[in-house]
Amino acid sequence: MSKRTKEILSNMTLEQKIYHLEQLPTATFLTGGTYDIVTGPESKLKLKKDMIYDVGTTLNLVGAETMIDATSNYLNGSKYKIPLMIMQDVIHGHRTLYPINLGVAASFDRGLAKELAQMAAKEAALDGMSVTFAPMVDLVRDPRWGRVMESSGEDPYLNGEMAKATVEGYQGDMGKYNIAACVKHFAAYGAAEAGRDYNTVDISERTLREYYLPAYKSAVDAGVKMLMTAFNIVDGVPCVGNKHLVKDILRDEWGFDGVVISDYSAFEEQVTHGSCEDKKEAAYNAMMAGCDIEMVSSCYAEYLEELINEGKITMEQVDKSVLRILDLKEELGVLDNPYRSVDVEESKRVQLCPEHRALARRAAEESAVLLKNDNILPFSKDVSSVALIGPLGATGEIHGTWHCGGKASETISVFDGMKSILGDKVKYAQGCYAEYDSEDTSLLDEAVELAKNSQCVVLCLGEKQEYSGESYCRTDLELPQIQYKLLDRILEVNKNVAVVLFTGRPLAISRLDKTAPAILNMWMPGTEGGNACASLLFGDSVPSGKITMTFPRTLGQCPIYYNHYTTGRPKAQEDDEKFVRFTSCYLDVPNSPLYPFGYGLSYTSFEYSDLTLSNNTMNRTDTLVASVKVKNTGKYKAKEAVQLYIRDVKGSCVRPVKELKGFEKITLDVGEEKTVSFEITEQMLKYWNRDLEFVAEKGEFQVFIGKDSTCKPFASFMLV
Repeated sequence: MSKRTKEILSNMTLEQKIYHLEQLPTATFLTGGTYDIVTGPESKLKLKKDMIYDVGTTLNLVGAETMIDATSNYLNGSKYKIPLMIMQDVIHGHRTLYPINLGVAASFDRGLAKELAQMAAKEAALDGMSVTFAPMVDLVRDPRWGRVMESSGEDPYLNGEMAKATVEGYQGDMGKYNIAACVKHFAAYGAAEAGRDYNTVDISERTLREYYLPAYKSAVDAGVKMLMTAFNIVDGVPCVGNKHLVKDILRDEWGFDGVVISDYSAFEEQVTHGSCEDKKEAAYNAMMAGCDIEMVSSCYAEYLEELINEGKITMEQVDKSVLRILDLKEELGVLDNPYRSVDVEESKRVQLCPEHRALARRAAEESAVLLKNDNILPFSKDVSSVALIGPLGATGEIHGTWHCGGKASETISVFDGMKSILGDKVKYAQGCYAEYDSEDTSLLDEAVELAKNSQCVVLCLGEKQEYSGESYCRTDLELPQIQYKLLDRILEVNKNVAVVLFTGRPLAISRLDKTAPAILNMWMPGTEGGNACASLLFGDSVPSGKITMTFPRTLGQCPIYYNHYTTGRPKAQEDDEKFVRFTSCYLDVPNSPLYPFGYGLSYTSFEYSDLTLSNNTMNRTDTLVASVKVKNTGKYKAKEAVQLYIRDVKGSCVRPVKELKGFEKITLDVGEEKTVSFEITEQMLKYWNRDLEFVAEKGEFQVFIGKDSTCKPFASFMLV
């Protein structure tokens, strides 16, 4: 806290302090806005009309002119003139969109993740944003949950690395083109039962600390300025009022003294959960936990003063929360300039500029995962005719949900991208509709006829982008049946078919894997998705993405993830394809997934050899070096994500079969060989033991280095 913010605080009334902890939608302050500042906040949120212009922060604003309008109206109405701090969900880009976060993580490229966040921050800052509600670092193991598209996947180490890179990208030195990051959702939001959004989370303290907390901790260690609590309960208590989570772990144990904000109306939802009798108790629990900003509910505004008068809440607690907000405003420069970095003309020049589009395109290329290829891809650009077919082939609605200021009309479709390479050799037919319940076959014949008369077929299938994201959870992870009908009909007349898959989550596509000759997963690729897709299909770039969330064979396997524990009755890997009674297995499908964590093909081939360790024993102060040779044995210069896994063979608690502990993205020319090395330290071997101590226990460790989580050759060392 600074002398300046202390002085501002000393001149604030109690009521003003309380309202400074409230957050309202930006529409509250727009000229002619749809959110009525008189009847809306006053009647629905029970806010005092004369205090509306003293709330401290606002959310959901896009556009420089809009920011100027809202800020001007706010300052005109404010008695104390303390500027607003404006926040927005800048999730995978602001105006120039890059792939969804699950896709960016598939690049296994920390530097790329940082560059993308820097780009998003610059565009957002020029529109007047101060804070983004990102990164989301929730560990995800169940693809039924719609919000897996915002996450980096199922691995705590990878989540942490991507969290760190993203925070550094958004925040930088907090200069003109930076914005504050707000890591979310604390904690374990991704563990919702049955993959249903806002649902119960019930996990042990060990599981919480071992898997779900590390990525939040990485963001805190990277200097993240804000943190958002989750909707869910942990150990029976809603996160927003969970003193153990917010005060004990986040504040006291980790030393985080930044701003903590609730998720949308989560204060009041404590009453619905049944953990609070009324909004007054909800306000008490949130303040005692250490929450500063109440997002779009009015528990603090209605009851904090009463709680202070009753001696249940102290003035010191309220002052601390207000000071955290004022300090962040000062650091961002908001106190000096209420309009901060907003610049209408520069915003127009920067957003969607060639440099930003090029970065978004590179990200889409690096994030794409080649799931299958029976010598189909890449297609030759010398083809005489190409049939582009499918409901997602000629639409800009592939930029992904949480698209902030991005627009479908500004997104390059696959058709646009292919036309830029092949010109009029590309013809398009929709083939079917993308809706899951569609049974309309009226478009099939036209598509089949086009495929019949074309040299090759690009078939764009998948889920519509609005089928993933917040509250979009699913119990069927298959493609719509009408899409399979289209695929089957196409294959009857043309076998030279590559499926381009668009999705915001892993899908259970065993049937597609069995039928389609080639599958290129583009996720939801963002503004330059169509150009990136065309480049990959026709060999101008080579796929190098690796999935960071396991694809199940069938929904019944979910949740499924690579770093599972060994059971007392495991089924041997060599028996995976058959049922073995009295072992942990299914009667009708193997235990193994369709595509494992870390999996992704290339147009070239890579050979791994000579896995070595610098020593076969390791003292706790030692650094062990694990090395492997990687050679490009194929026909294309390409990138490969080399992955390091470690297994703790025996612990006081059962340990996972493998854990990702390092990765490096390398580029190899045809015939080139490189030695890739990883340092192994004691810190990498630590875990939360049966006494909830974070320790490395002596004994045997196995080291694996390979192209995905199924890599088998290993070397062993003893920690002594």
